[in-house]
Amino acid sequence: MHKNFKAIAMIPARYQASRFPGKLMQDLAGKTVIVRTYEAAKSTQLFDEVYVVTDSEIIFSEIEKEGGKAIMSQKEHDCGSDRIAEAVQDMEVDIVVNVQGDEPFINEKALSLLLKEFENDTEGLIDLASLKVKLTGEEDIQNPNHVKVITDLRNFALYFSRSPIPFHRAKDITVDYFKHVGIYAFRKKALMDFYKLPMSPLEAAEKIECIRYLENGKTIKMVETSEVSIGIDTPEDLEKARQKFS
Repeated sequence: MHKNFKAIAMIPARYQASRFPGKLMQDLAGKTVIVRTYEAAKSTQLFDEVYVVTDSEIIFSEIEKEGGKAIMSQKEHDCGSDRIAEAVQDMEVDIVVNVQGDEPFINEKALSLLLKEFENDTEGLIDLASLKVKLTGEEDIQNPNHVKVITDLRNFALYFSRSPIPFHRAKDITVDYFKHVGIYAFRKKALMDFYKLPMSPLEAAEKIECIRYLENGKTIKMVETSEVSIGIDTPEDLEKARQKFS
């Protein structure tokens, strides 16, 4: 736990995932994917509390049945940040970490690095912290499903894009490309501000929600990690995850 702030993990969980409907309720070595993720977040011991926030009665009941804490969304939400913001608005909490519901192999080291950024941020310069990982293959760099991020010299995000950024014009200069990993730690105030703001123009064009923060003057500290946790987006991913448990 952290001496100078209260940190909680929120796991937004929709039942209807577009690519793999019902994936969070699939069996993963005797427990459902969402329960495995919840238990993994708890076991890091990084958080004062862990919650699943969902629009699904099925997921809500599953977490409660397993002795976990679940919150039912009151409204329809377009993105995980909005779902989390609604759930935490009346909570006494400083830092909120968004953990993906389909990532049962939580990267404890990476989450710890995010929280450490806030511990070291004595001047309150950081609104959010998030992760980036180096991209090496040209195919990955060009792939629009990989959101790329560029930062300033202090590792604050300048922009996120599905295009390869920066454009590599000067071939005698070495350029590193980084993929944004969608795990966030927010100051509660930044999250509540986001909730009140309409979708911004660049966010709408790129379909990348964290651009809304940048377009409204918030700071996002990027932390480089080499380890990427395995998300479950397809039935093949689920099979790989089962093999890890066996």
